[in-house]
Amino acid sequence: MGVYEELVARGLIAQVTDEEEIRELVNSGKAVFYIGFDPTADSLHVGHFMALCLMKRLQMAGNKPIALIGGGTAMIGDPSGRTDMRQMLTKETIQHNVNCFMEQMSKFIDFSDGKALLVNNAEWLLDLNYIELLREVGACFSVNRMLTAECYKQRMERGLSFLEFNYMIMQSYDFYALYQRYGCNMQFGGDDQWSNMLGGTELIRRKLGKDAYAMTINLLLNSEGKKMGKTQSGAVWLSAEKTSPYDFYQYWRNVDDADVIKCLKMLTFLPLEQIDELAKLEGSDINKAKEILAYELTEMIHGKEEADKAQEAARALFGSKQNTDNMPSTALTADDFADGEIAILDLLSKCGLIPSKKEGRRLIEQGGISVDDEKITDVYAKVPKTAFDKGHVIIKKGKKTFHKASV
Repeated sequence: MGVYEELVARGLIAQVTDEEEIRELVNSGKAVFYIGFDPTADSLHVGHFMALCLMKRLQMAGNKPIALIGGGTAMIGDPSGRTDMRQMLTKETIQHNVNCFMEQMSKFIDFSDGKALLVNNAEWLLDLNYIELLREVGACFSVNRMLTAECYKQRMERGLSFLEFNYMIMQSYDFYALYQRYGCNMQFGGDDQWSNMLGGTELIRRKLGKDAYAMTINLLLNSEGKKMGKTQSGAVWLSAEKTSPYDFYQYWRNVDDADVIKCLKMLTFLPLEQIDELAKLEGSDINKAKEILAYELTEMIHGKEEADKAQEAARALFGSKQNTDNMPSTALTADDFADGEIAILDLLSKCGLIPSKKEGRRLIEQGGISVDDEKITDVYAKVPKTAFDKGHVIIKKGKKTFHKASV
């Protein structure tokens, strides 16, 4: 099975523009491809996981990845999947985020000896002359056609700024610039990026002639990746400072039964034959597949030692005798207590168990919060400092999230 055929078998590819040519390039290791990442935060999240794994798979087959950091496009903001305008970022914030991305991407992609490139589109976008851009690039785009794109249609009723309307042109120009500078002949993206990707191909052909070798390939990165990258608490980050290795492990350990095999195929490097055997598991045995998924991905991001600790902690928590040694924990200080007490909502916030007090109230009202096995039913409840006389309390959120708060 060639690498392209494996991508298909793993359910990664949704749509392509020229399957025969793409199969030949990918299987022969001749693809120079790019995937874009907008540095809108200081960490990648699991919604990027699929793209990073894909880049690693193709690099292992001899192809050359280009990780394109959107230092320029981040100053505009991608309207795709948005109901409002993105926050404008400073150049300093963008550069900090770019540096964080580079560190995390290096766990997947080998950038040594020119085997892969990390490129920032600020290199060409920030120096563009507006009049020149209008004449040379703007003439290649039909406004009527642009307005039919999904990324714009969903914003028309709420309002689409002219700033954001330029995003498709900027992304298309990226492919044009990468083609000329680095011989990039392929671009990968999510389903909501398809119109932008086709725009890049069309720009290359119109500017450089129909013989210019440019293709696009479309993967369901956002429809699946964003779904996997969100929880009730917000995004699951690849940074240990934002999402602990234990919480990262638990996120994957708790995926829906219906999603575990799909995640194993898309995100791990386990042989398909092994995954097919795991797909035969039924009932509670499916938890074995979830443990394998959680361990494989945690090891990939945080290393074997952290994956071992996370797995050991998870097994201990749900075993016959609870062991709290490796449980995620938060140390409280005297300042966290007022008159010898701490409000339950403040405690949940301090421990990072809720994104907002509104969410905390909802969890309490639904019976989803316990402290030392005692269910909290009052959103105004307070935990006395005497409850910490043994050194800590154990907070349980839902059925599977445990956290130790200590003094």
